[in-house]
Amino acid sequence: MISDAPVALILSLSKDEGGPTTALHEDHRMTNTFGELDHPPRLLMGPGPINVHPRVLRAMSVQLLGQFDPEFTGYMNETMALYRQVFQTQNRWTFLIDGTSRAAIEAALVSTLAPGDDVVVVNAGRFGLLLSEIAERCDAKVTLVEGEWGKVVDPQAVEDAVKRVRPRLVACVHGDTSTTMAQPIEAIGEICRRYDALLYVDATATIGGMSVPVDAWQADIVTGGLQKCLGGPSGSGPITISDRAAEHIASRKHVEAGIATAGTVSGNGRRIASNYFDLAMIMDYWSDKRLNHHTEAASMLYAARECARVVLEEGLEARFARHAQAGAAVVAGVEALGLSVYGDKAHKMTNVTGVWIPAGIDGDRVRMRMRTDFEIEIGTAFGPLTGKIWRIGAMGMNARKHAVLTTLAALEAVLRGEGYGFTAGAGVDAALGVFS
Repeated sequence: MISDAPVALILSLSKDEGGPTTALHEDHRMTNTFGELDHPPRLLMGPGPINVHPRVLRAMSVQLLGQFDPEFTGYMNETMALYRQVFQTQNRWTFLIDGTSRAAIEAALVSTLAPGDDVVVVNAGRFGLLLSEIAERCDAKVTLVEGEWGKVVDPQAVEDAVKRVRPRLVACVHGDTSTTMAQPIEAIGEICRRYDALLYVDATATIGGMSVPVDAWQADIVTGGLQKCLGGPSGSGPITISDRAAEHIASRKHVEAGIATAGTVSGNGRRIASNYFDLAMIMDYWSDKRLNHHTEAASMLYAARECARVVLEEGLEARFARHAQAGAAVVAGVEALGLSVYGDKAHKMTNVTGVWIPAGIDGDRVRMRMRTDFEIEIGTAFGPLTGKIWRIGAMGMNARKHAVLTTLAALEAVLRGEGYGFTAGAGVDAALGVFS
């Protein structure tokens, strides 16, 4: 219970009963009506976020340390080493961006692109368009390689654009949850090396659930997020940067005046437009220099570190196989109900499945009933797919038999109540066949 003593003291100093102190007292009374966070447990089977692994939640509750405490900087170094394994890379510059996965995306683009730089963006979904918008906000010259939603792009179209434009950067989303497609990154990486372009990949939705072999892809910057296959909360964006990308970023380094010393050396390139997302300064913070940039979000670092530990204890290949099996079970289950899977099944992400909403069925009502009757959340869609598909995710600790079967059973019950006809139990039986 919050004591009324401080408020009473303020009120005693006020003679105006209708003044601001009265409002303060009313606000104080109102806070006493707000209970602790205690919502019903839900099974999050959409495209993200997903249920956080209990070990990650426990790690987040660990008490804070000072940001330059040797114990804490040791945790920073451990986190870098862990994510080199998760990203399958030898990159020295592998660390965290404090912010959501979009913060890591923006840091990658704003630190790489200066006004007037050419960038080729592969657009085959909502998040390809996001890359384009951020690049435009950097005043870069954007060339779009347009792909059809629900399909993957033709690498030849990417090569044609790169050959014509000779960009500084090519930007692509690996797995775009808006379309559920996984793009051919390895082929795009080969093109970028052939034409000496940097390659940025947004792997937010695939890292920890599908293979993201950064070095084999020859990718220069790859970013992720905790809130999907890594099994954590949104709020930290793992990033890895190749030596050649780091060299380019360092050429744009201009240390802020308040922390510069007589020995500070700046680059000769254009200053990075964002202070917060300035990778050159953030790299100094994560280096042995420990040059202060911001106060590291300690609880999120604890979360990210534990996410990586959980992933690596399971083993990358075993984890990828588990996600693939759970995704295949979702596909088998919905198809057994007579529902159609959206997009090119040969190139879909293993961890997210788009499902066409049947004619005559209110997709939002189905989602609402699954949430209110069964405490299960599945996803809606964006842009041209709004109201046309559901998106069912099987990610992190939810890429398991019980989560998939529970979701399919709930979907069956709701669809039956909505008048949709199918063989009772068919979805669950088909999924069980995948797991057996």
